[in-house]
Amino acid sequence: KRGLWRLQSAGRRSLLVASFQRCKNIDLDGPTLFHIALHLLVPAILVALLYRDNWKFAYLVLIATMLVDLDHLLAVPIYDPNRCSIGFHPLHQPLMIMLYAGLSVFPKTRLIGFGLLIHMALDAVDCLN
Repeated sequence: KRGLWRLQSAGRRSLLVASFQRCKNIDLDGPTLFHIALHLLVPAILVALLYRDNWKFAYLVLIATMLVDLDHLLAVPIYDPNRCSIGFHPLHQPLMIMLYAGLSVFPKTRLIGFGLLIHMALDAVDCLN
């Protein structure tokens, strides 16, 4: 068992090192920083307009939906400013976006759905360039 654990641990370390090596060439230029800022500001505006009574929870849920970008870790390179995320990454597919729209219909999942739809809309703006 110890040998297997060492092999698995070494595999995880090499995967982590490979991920960091893929990230080191990311250029955070003006448009990229603006895009990231929008992912923080647009949910804040929505919360300020619609969820004033429970704004902390609502903002936390909307920001948590940014975890949808974990699918970028499957791409090489992880970030490409010239790549359209919509239709490229697994969680950014049109079928998934329809699922996110469905989540926004039901009260218990509405915030999650809204957060994911906002995220996809902001990512789709990048595809217009």
